[in-house]
Amino acid sequence: MTTPLSRAVRALDRFHAAYPWDHNAHYHRWILRQLPGRFGEALDVGSGSGDLARRLTARARSVQALDADPTIVARARELTAATAPITFTVGDALTDIPPGRYDVITCVAAVHHLPFADALARFREHLAPGGTLVVVGVFRARSPGDHLLGAAAVPMNVAMAWIKNKGRRAARPVSMTAPTRPATMSFSEIVGEARRVLPGARLRRRLFWRYTLVWRQR
Repeated sequence: MTTPLSRAVRALDRFHAAYPWDHNAHYHRWILRQLPGRFGEALDVGSGSGDLARRLTARARSVQALDADPTIVARARELTAATAPITFTVGDALTDIPPGRYDVITCVAAVHHLPFADALARFREHLAPGGTLVVVGVFRARSPGDHLLGAAAVPMNVAMAWIKNKGRRAARPVSMTAPTRPATMSFSEIVGEARRVLPGARLRRRLFWRYTLVWRQR
């Protein structure tokens, strides 16, 4: 049975198919504000089309970019200048992180593809003393606060889609072609697990169905 709500949802889906924008890339500038002005080695987990990894090269001596999907890694290599200090690797974040300790580790919309606590523990192991971990993730809305924030984001999402596409229809960005899956953990579950593995981690709900986590290795 068709209802006003189902019709509205379909209309929104059609709108966003015509005017797509990358919610994850929206947080790249925020991520950079959490990081030092200059640092040595960086690791970007779930690097996708390499957009954030390329931005990190403005501050990092070198960047390791890791993603499990070979198709999107191949596309990232095509989009990246041969002289850029980035190494793209196809692999699993739990077993294939290139050896070494990193001054910066970033992970955007990828940690929910992994066993959450195990992934955070691996990041902790590879973070150098004084290093910074920044995660932008997705969570499953369960609490009234989650649903309220999600409802508030809907009109802003439409406005951002229109502004970013300058009112013109557009193809999906390359960054949005990687495989995705829905989140299964609520924000409260994420907070509990994160603070168990990373004592002192700072987490916050964000607009556009995201949360952020920042942790610094002592």
